[in-house]
Amino acid sequence: MQLPTLLTQHIARRPQRIALLQHIAEQGSITRAAKSAGISYKAAWDSIDELNNLAQTPLVERSVGGKGGGGARLSVAGERVMRLYQRLQALQSQVLDAAEDASDLDLLGRLMLRTSARNQLHGSVKAIHSHGHNDLIELQLPGGLTLHAQITHDSTQRLELNLDTPVVALIKAGWLQLTAPDQPLLAGHNLLRGRIEQILDADHSPSEVRISLPSGQTLCALSEPQHLETLQLTVGSEVNVQFSPTLVLLGTPL
Repeated sequence: MQLPTLLTQHIARRPQRIALLQHIAEQGSITRAAKSAGISYKAAWDSIDELNNLAQTPLVERSVGGKGGGGARLSVAGERVMRLYQRLQALQSQVLDAAEDASDLDLLGRLMLRTSARNQLHGSVKAIHSHGHNDLIELQLPGGLTLHAQITHDSTQRLELNLDTPVVALIKAGWLQLTAPDQPLLAGHNLLRGRIEQILDADHSPSEVRISLPSGQTLCALSEPQHLETLQLTVGSEVNVQFSPTLVLLGTPL
C-alpha cells in the first residue's frame, strides 16, 4: 500500500504530529499520549483528525469515553506511517548536509505553508465540469464519498487539475451547516452524513462539533448551542453536514 503523496509531504514538514503516533502506540490513550508529548488533549485530537483525514484509512483507532479519556491504538496504516517517519529521521541529517545555504531551508519552509482551515480532506479529482468561467470539480474521497468544489477555470489550469490528480479540500469550520437527518436538503450544496463524536462548548462563542464520517475522516464544525438544542443534536446523533461548493478551497502537492 503506497502512502498518499500529500500525507508523505505532511510527514516531512510536520514531524511533531507524526511523533504523537509513537506516544499513542506506547501509551494506548489519547490523554496519556498528549501528556507524554507535552501538548493539550485538544491539540492531540486536532493532530489525529488531520492525519486521519489525509490518509486513505485512519491511522489511529479510537474508543471515545474510556478510562483515561478513551483508548487509542495505531492501525495497520498508522504503523506503516511510523516506519516511514523513522526512515525520514534517518535521512534528516543527509538533507541538512545537502543544503548549500541556510536560506535554502528557509525557502522550503515558505513554500510549504500551513493553513487555518480546520477541515482538510484528502481526495482525488473524479471529474471536471465546465460552466463558463468556472469549473465544478468532483472529488473522490475515501470510503466512496464525493465532494464538489467550484473554482475558476484559471484556477483549474494553475493547479494543473486532471483526472486522478491528488488534492486536499480545505473547508473552514464556520462554513459547515449542521442539520438534522429529517430536515430538507439545501439545493446545490455538498452533503456529508456523519455522527457527532464530540461537542466542545466554549464561553460566549459557538460550540466546536466533531463529526465522524463513514470513511473514518473527521469534520470540525462550529454551531451555536441553541441551534444544536433546537435540532436535538447531541453526542451520538446522526447529522447532515451541508456546504456550498463555492466554499471549498483546493490544494495540490508542490
